[in-house]
Amino acid sequence: MATDQPVVVFPPSSDGGRRVRIDGRFVGIAYGLLDLVAFVQEAGLQDWDEMDVARASLIEWRGGGPDAWSPEE
Repeated sequence: MATDQPVVVFPPSSDGGRRVRIDGRFVGIAYGLLDLVAFVQEAGLQDWDEMDVARASLIEWRGGGPDAWSPEE
């Protein structure tokens, strides 16, 4: 991963999904931390789990942190 914050998690949409970009590339929509874990593992961080994702400085959370998965949170 090339930058200081290569993972961007966008605000929740109306269905609770959050768009995810890694190194500037759209990789999918996460509906919870497990989805995000799968995306970062595919990007090369195979040992990461939910706690790593929730605390990582590599992730820029927009529109709410790791606990925000619906638009009203």
